[in-house]
Amino acid sequence: MTAFAQAVTGPRPAAELGLTLMHEHILCDLRRPEDRGPADRHPAITCENRFETDYFQNRNPLNMFLDEDDAAIAGLVRFRDAGGGTVVELTIGGIEPQPLRLRAIAEASGVAVIAGAGFYVDAYLDDETRALAPDAIEAVIQGQLEDGLWGTDVRAGLIGEIGCSWPLVPVERRMLEAAARVSARTGAALTIHPGRHEEAPREIAGIVLAAGGDPARTVIGHMDRTLFDRERVIELLRLGFVLEWDFFGIETSQYWMAGTDLDLPTDYMRLDLLRDLVDRGYRDQLCLSHDICTRTRLCAHGGHGYRHLPAHVVPLMQRRGFTESEIEALLVETPRRLLAYL
Repeated sequence: MTAFAQAVTGPRPAAELGLTLMHEHILCDLRRPEDRGPADRHPAITCENRFETDYFQNRNPLNMFLDEDDAAIAGLVRFRDAGGGTVVELTIGGIEPQPLRLRAIAEASGVAVIAGAGFYVDAYLDDETRALAPDAIEAVIQGQLEDGLWGTDVRAGLIGEIGCSWPLVPVERRMLEAAARVSARTGAALTIHPGRHEEAPREIAGIVLAAGGDPARTVIGHMDRTLFDRERVIELLRLGFVLEWDFFGIETSQYWMAGTDLDLPTDYMRLDLLRDLVDRGYRDQLCLSHDICTRTRLCAHGGHGYRHLPAHVVPLMQRRGFTESEIEALLVETPRRLLAYL
């Protein structure tokens, strides 16, 4: 029987997904609610302020606002031309998902785009969403998988990135529990944005398991900025969870969202860790991506773009001893397993 994944353009044979980025944004608005409005209300990004914009990526609200169809299409075409096949787009409730525009961008680029269902962290939710009861949250998420996203007929193909803060607030716990239950009931993969604390992934894992979620179909993202103790990483892998290093292309000592000093790894360091985890037998529980959510990371604005993994990181992996079968597992086979559920 042929397995299918749900793209924004309709069901797609999972065997055709190809090299897949498991955690990206194409259209999103990560500006604080009070900063939202027309793009021209913000300072332009220029050659003179480009370094400051990159180094402190959330200081200019314009940088936190992806809303240019032409830039998105051009970036996806470059990804396709570099050998890419599919992008998982995780702009969910609270950060301005636009499913119909996303479908049009996917059609224009020739790249399969798979959208996420659910809600982001509490700071981006409105009071009506915060008041939803657990069964209502489940109904929204399942409806987005089965009927369509945000009043459209564009269906989600997985759940997430479900937003979690640190410490976890009650509405986020309800969202996470509901998402885990819907994932278990439907078979759709669940991907999670953990809070920025080393205890957050372990707390999330416990909540997912208690709610009946399947760790083999649950991705805990942002390992690059969250968990640096290798034994804690292995503890989560032993429980069966899929872990995601999704900051490829971010190579800076200044992580703008941390609120404190944080030693982010380089791509070389990410690959050294992944090499060790593959050697320990966890090859099929690892995902890679960029989590592009700012303008200056797009090719159209001088950034590395969605093409970075296939164009630059794959050759680096080859030079650092990854076999073709290992690269295929990390970038094709594991995403295919997670996204195929129809």
